[in-house]
Amino acid sequence: MGFGGGDGVCALWRRAEGPEERRLLELFSYGLVALGAASALLLCFIPMPYGRYSSRRFGWLLPARPAWALQELPSLLVPLGLAACGGAVAAARPNRVLLGCFLLHYAHRALIFPLLIREGKPTPFFTFVLALLFCVFNGYLQGRSLTTYATYPPGWLGDLCFITGFLGWLIGMAINIHSDHILRNLRKPGETGYKIPRGGMFEYVSGANFFGEILEWFGFALACCTIESLAFALCTLFILGSRARQHHKWYLEKFEDYPKDRKIVIPFLY
Repeated sequence: MGFGGGDGVCALWRRAEGPEERRLLELFSYGLVALGAASALLLCFIPMPYGRYSSRRFGWLLPARPAWALQELPSLLVPLGLAACGGAVAAARPNRVLLGCFLLHYAHRALIFPLLIREGKPTPFFTFVLALLFCVFNGYLQGRSLTTYATYPPGWLGDLCFITGFLGWLIGMAINIHSDHILRNLRKPGETGYKIPRGGMFEYVSGANFFGEILEWFGFALACCTIESLAFALCTLFILGSRARQHHKWYLEKFEDYPKDRKIVIPFLY
């Protein structure tokens, strides 16, 4: 039986469509914000077990490259599957452009970024599972919203709200990618240990890569104007803001000459 047959996957998604699922997406959005806030509170006491904070206490260690690729992949594949099953909403030009922004980010994160990792620290299994579940959940939340429920007036792509949000998304993604490039190239081949990142937005904040991603998803939320995208942006702010705070504190303790005027994650403010 074909993928889009009467009893196929697409038929199941079409049967699920309606006011009840719309309400469910709203509840999931509130839950996503609560998850971000709770995670931020927890990270005040327990460092995120990833990268320099990686530990066997959180399960056996997985190789960095395949772990990263696999955990991010659902945020690419789930929305693609939903788009393949979509109808008129998914086919609307604003929805295709907005979903394309989301997919472009995760195409980079799942398919390109892992190949650029240089001898990354192993990922604890617990961290991998949490990231995987989050990407499945958020991939469904954003994908279902943009392929089934989000509708936009004619000319939305020329609206100031969309243009401002799209520019925020684009600039944020560029900052995120550039900051990751700086971090990857801190050490020359054969060198070990940690160095103070310099250049780009690192001249202003310790978590330049986090700032880029926060800006990216708030821009995306403004361009989408959906509760689902706003929830994702707030969750990102809570979690990455807390991680940036950990990094900032670590840098200050590790390096006596660390720039004292450098903020944590928001230039000139925090």
